[in-house]
This record gives sequence, structure tokens and C-alpha cells, in this order.
Amino acid sequence: MHTPPSPSRFTAALATLALVAIPALSAHAEEGTEAPAAEVAFDSRPDAEGLEWMACGDGFHEGCGLAILNIDADGRNADVYFRYPAGESFPLHWHTSPERMVVLRGTLQVSYEGQEPVTIEPGDYAFGPGGAHHAGTCQGDEDCLLFIAFEDPPDTHFVTEASE
Repeated sequence: MHTPPSPSRFTAALATLALVAIPALSAHAEEGTEAPAAEVAFDSRPDAEGLEWMACGDGFHEGCGLAILNIDADGRNADVYFRYPAGESFPLHWHTSPERMVVLRGTLQVSYEGQEPVTIEPGDYAFGPGGAHHAGTCQGDEDCLLFIAFEDPPDTHFVTEASE
């Protein structure tokens, strides 16, 4: 019987950053309010001062970056920026959660198993179902930057011959 691969360092990085992000988000709340951090309105930009970017970890290119914008205390409903270097590919993997993506910069070709590859550009929206194996390449000369929203706690499982 096959044992599923353990979550990647990418997953561990998301969890660690969440511990930092939740208290930081609550700092946006006015003193004396009872609203949970996830319900406090705020905005962010990828180049915002103080936005904490971290490496994606093993399995991804060393130039891969991740910043958590918002996440519920239970790890659900995570909104992240995902940055990938121009000309580089990321390996076949899957997430437990569906993911909703909007390309902010660059051109990303994404391939889901059993489907034709698609190319998404700035302003384009894409949906990836939970459990769907996919890989991608940041095409052209500009790094790719995506906004990704996860419903369930984010995780990443790489597909290897043993795990297929």
C-alpha cells in the first residue's frame, strides 16, 4: 500500500508564515474592537513595505517566493501571492484545496493532467480543482506573479512515480 508523500517545505512555510501573518493582520484592527483578524479590511500590494516574502522550499526553483496576505486561524481561506522566476518551470504537484488564481504579472503556461495546457496572462483568472495534478512554466522574460486563494489549508504534494 502506498503512503502519500509528506507535505513539502512549501506547506511548512505556509504554516509558519500563517503564525506571523495572523497577529500582523490583527494589528490592523482598531483598539477595543472584537472583529477577528480575518474580518478586518485591508489592502496589500506585492511590493508593499513590510510584506513578508519567503522561499517556497524544496521542489520549487530557488527564486520562488510566497507571501501570505490573509488566512483564517484554522488555516482555511488562505490568500497568497506566488512569485516564480521567468523561464523556469515548477514540477507536477497537487493541492488538497481548490485554488483560484489571477495572474498579476508575467505569462504562465499551466498543464493539468488530462487537459490541454493553457496560457494565462495578467488579468486572467484560472481555477484548479483540489487533487488535480498540475505543472507550469513562467514564460517570457518577466517573472510571474499570481494571487492565489485556497479554500482549505494550503498544502503541496509533489507527484513522483511512486505516488502516482
